[in-house]
Amino acid sequence: MPRTFPTRSSRSVEPLIALGERLGAILASAADAARRFEAPLQARVDAGATRAGELAAELRRLGGEEVEARRAGAEAAQRASAIDVEGARFEAEAEEARRRLEEAGAEAAEGDDRDELAERIERLERRRETLGQVNPLAKEEHEREKERLTELVEQRSDLEASLKELEELRAELTETVERRFDETFAAVSAHFEEVASTLFPGGHGRLRLTEPEEEGAEPGVEVELRPVGKRVTRLSLLSGGEKALGAISFLFALFLARPCPFYLLDEVEAALDDTNIGRFVELLRRYSERAQFIVVTHQKKTMEAADVLYGVTMGGDGVSQIVSRRLPRDAPATAVA
Repeated sequence: MPRTFPTRSSRSVEPLIALGERLGAILASAADAARRFEAPLQARVDAGATRAGELAAELRRLGGEEVEARRAGAEAAQRASAIDVEGARFEAEAEEARRRLEEAGAEAAEGDDRDELAERIERLERRRETLGQVNPLAKEEHEREKERLTELVEQRSDLEASLKELEELRAELTETVERRFDETFAAVSAHFEEVASTLFPGGHGRLRLTEPEEEGAEPGVEVELRPVGKRVTRLSLLSGGEKALGAISFLFALFLARPCPFYLLDEVEAALDDTNIGRFVELLRRYSERAQFIVVTHQKKTMEAADVLYGVTMGGDGVSQIVSRRLPRDAPATAVA
């Protein structure tokens, strides 16, 4: 039921220009409220994108380490094998040269020259010294590099799986945001048309999505109101009272799309005449069974529709006092305070 706060102090109605600015602020605030549910989901989407970038960078780093580990392991194995082969070949050639030298002392073989063989042995010795000492730990180092390579391959697989999971989560969150926005917009748009038909008898109002005209701009929601007998293309062409009715229509559309048990309305009908105030009161009574409306007002017609009146007055001692009165009603009405 409506509950009204009348006061003994008089307050002037705000000028129509100020009311237009106030309406714009109310519409902007309501649009922010309509997109409020997107904030947590968008935060998760942004966090997922940041994490995906970090994982991609880590994946590239591990890929580089994997390539380096493969190269080091291959070089170690190749070096160990080459050293073993060269050492065995040198030993075999040296042994063969010694044997042939010993045989040459008894009987020279055709085509063998002692000085040539000695020179060849010396040359082979220098070559073996150039190769350096055989690393006895080459096999163990190769095994360690091989194990590290296996570990890097596993980490890379885990990172690729995590990156894929994040991409799926991001796509899911994007789909959820779009779906919920479409559902909310459809509900608010339907309620807006219903409320506008009450506040603008014979006229109509609707909400529609707008695409950005400039690159990089974001899409928005446009409010269209057309009172009966008028061809209005812009909200700025409406009168102050019509703008106030449009703002009330949008607020009630949001209320109905996301219902709450209590609503506080602070002089939303201050710029309305008696006829439009009657339509506003009818709107309060229509939805009074769904929620309790607390209205701060100076309009007598709104006060007459209330179940309980609360007011502030100054007593004889100069101290403000709160007075209240419950109005009898034959049928339930909207609560306004």
